[in-house]
Amino acid sequence: MTQDMITLEFDRIIDQLQQCAVSQAAKERLAETAPVLNEGLCAARMEETTAAFRVMDGAGLPPLAEMDGLEECLDEAVRGGMLLPAQLSGVARFCTTIRRMRRYLENARQFSAGIASWCTEFPDLSGAEEEIERSVREDSILDDASPVLRDLRRRRERAEQEIREKLNRILLRHRASLADSYITQRGGCYVVPVQKRFQSTFPGRAVESSARGNTVFMEPSAVRDTRQVLEGLMVDIDAEERRILWCLSDRVASEEDAFRGAIRVMTDLDALFARAKLSDRMKARPVSITAERRIRLVQARHPLLDRDSCVPLDLAFSAPDTGIAVTGPNTGGKTVCLKTVGLLTMMAQSGLHIPCGEGTEIGMMDRVLCDIGDSQSISQNLSTFSGHMTNVIRILKECSRDSLVLLDELGSGTDPAEGSGIAAAVLEELLRRGCFFMVTTHDPQIKQWAEQTEHVVSARMAFDRVSLMPLYRLEMGLSGESCAIEIARRLGMDEGLLCRARQVADHGPEAKEDGKNRRRPMRVPGSRLQRVERTEKGDFEHFHMGDSVALLPGHKTAIVYQPADEEGNVIIQLQGKKITVRHNRLQLLVPASELYPPDYDFSIIFDTVANRKAAHTISRRYDADAVVVLKEGRPDDDRKKSD
Repeated sequence: MTQDMITLEFDRIIDQLQQCAVSQAAKERLAETAPVLNEGLCAARMEETTAAFRVMDGAGLPPLAEMDGLEECLDEAVRGGMLLPAQLSGVARFCTTIRRMRRYLENARQFSAGIASWCTEFPDLSGAEEEIERSVREDSILDDASPVLRDLRRRRERAEQEIREKLNRILLRHRASLADSYITQRGGCYVVPVQKRFQSTFPGRAVESSARGNTVFMEPSAVRDTRQVLEGLMVDIDAEERRILWCLSDRVASEEDAFRGAIRVMTDLDALFARAKLSDRMKARPVSITAERRIRLVQARHPLLDRDSCVPLDLAFSAPDTGIAVTGPNTGGKTVCLKTVGLLTMMAQSGLHIPCGEGTEIGMMDRVLCDIGDSQSISQNLSTFSGHMTNVIRILKECSRDSLVLLDELGSGTDPAEGSGIAAAVLEELLRRGCFFMVTTHDPQIKQWAEQTEHVVSARMAFDRVSLMPLYRLEMGLSGESCAIEIARRLGMDEGLLCRARQVADHGPEAKEDGKNRRRPMRVPGSRLQRVERTEKGDFEHFHMGDSVALLPGHKTAIVYQPADEEGNVIIQLQGKKITVRHNRLQLLVPASELYPPDYDFSIIFDTVANRKAAHTISRRYDADAVVVLKEGRPDDDRKKSD
């Protein structure tokens, strides 16, 4: 899958095609679908798809087989391995599908003799089918697989019945010794639950005990001989079943060539009818394929767009004309036009029907090369223009006379004058080579070049100026305008900006706004950005005495003793000690105004009892022994060092 195919979404068409197949083998084959370069083979593929569609339309869906795991079963049988019943049942179902498919193809003869002829490609595997179905079904081997197996299984049933009858009689006879009245199996033996205290008196052998040890599961002596006979029968049955499976596996291995041929034919038909199913899903039709130099699309639709809303495309050009320059408004469908032409060309050359009208004709191309969409790549250090130019250079290296080149907005993404020059040079080179090319552009110089250049046809995407809506209709022989201002108005751009845009477009950016046509400025919304307030030295939050604060980063709660000085140092009381810290290490929790009344005596918090008594004494009378000790807070860093 080339990059051009992916750009044109051919890979999505292949995905849909694979979904129409039944078997995994057909899906893998369809994944390799690609345009055919041989004219005869291409026409034959298209006719095969058409014939399959007629057969499916007249006879219904074919009974195709899934074939999952069938080849692995065949390989195992050929190596001498033994196939299990489920695997053999899958082989039998495949044989049944072959028989039904042959009948389907015979009934399809009235719609297509070519498709009906596939009937002869299928081998006759009815013998293997009957033998397998007589012997196995799903995951079991049938009694009728052999007379010996039927006899052994009947003898086994009689032995099992005899054991059950004997055990039922023992349940009645030894009811008092039993922990419960039921029969079960332990260690391949039929046993009954016996109470632990009756183990020694019960006629039989202990096989297993319960988890608590109160119950012993014992095999009665009366059934031991019959059980041994039953075990011998089980060994014989297993040997006979394995013999049957070996024989059936050998039968499958002996039909190896027939089975492999049938798988191949079934895969071919599955892939063929998948193309017909895709045609039905897309409401597509066959088209004429030619190696002559012409393309004619009638009511063509892009297959990945909604059928009801997609505007059909009509396009026709042929030699000696080789190029089309498509102009028109943004969102007008120019890119979809290019993709439609490229994708339908690849589909038709791959033998697929395309959604179009009668009279459509596709000229074969040796390559479909395109530069469509944003080619910007951060990983490859490519700007939009660099990405486009890298793609264009690749296209010029690969393009031959029989190629189809699709270029979207050639020369955009750079200086307009230089972009126009590059675009003109590229288009002149494509014209010299004589290949078919389509280019979309808004560049007036490229429009003028297309109008004045021989063998290049101008085209435009129609635009309704009344409703300001694109019509998505290609009009050949005409050049269109970008209608950017009208589209911007429809999308809601400010009318004042549009007036200025028209003025600049008509008279150039040097045109000045006059008083009459001066536009009213647009409303500027307020900023929603939340900035951190920057403060100058000394301009910081000044805490108040008594404020409850958190000391960062530990978030320890403290009380402000002294507000910040000029340098931003605050004295706080933390756990009974006064320390000095920077203001930016404090976070206000509760202001003092909310914690204390206006006339609150903060000495109760910050002073010692002795200081308060001395202060009280001094306020009343002179006392030489009364001493008030004042302590300022030490810086926090110095305090830590002293600690």
